[in-house]
Amino acid sequence: MDTAPTGHTLLLLDATGAYHREATRHLAPTMHVRTPMMQLQDPAQTKVIIVTLAETTPVLEAAALQSDLLRAGIAPWAWVINNSLAATDTASPLLRQRAGHELHQIGQVRDRYAHRIALVPIEHQEPVGIDALLQLGENAPAHGSRTPATAIH
Repeated sequence: MDTAPTGHTLLLLDATGAYHREATRHLAPTMHVRTPMMQLQDPAQTKVIIVTLAETTPVLEAAALQSDLLRAGIAPWAWVINNSLAATDTASPLLRQRAGHELHQIGQVRDRYAHRIALVPIEHQEPVGIDALLQLGENAPAHGSRTPATAIH
């Protein structure tokens, strides 16, 4: 879900909630139904992952999305910080400086918003497709290493 800071996320969730209320209102007491909203709220069935960049505006927008989701009873399972220079071993002084600027936002996500974080380095070629995404996880190093995808707890 790509969200804009316009409140559309809440409108979409509210529409789902309205459907939920209408569907359950007409049920007999012995009947049970699982609405889309109930499925989204069930952490055993749905894992919401918020993806952001390690930059101020994207982190703030992702945090606003998380707040909207929490108000709707949907708890994000994890955050992914994508295209991170801080997760690389770049030798370029300019890129190292940019990587240093990311550290504050990575810390904000870790300390204020997320219980699970994956830090994905910027790549020469975007990982497209299931196989490429699975490879990111398979190549993940042990904790403390920085590339290719690092889980931060």
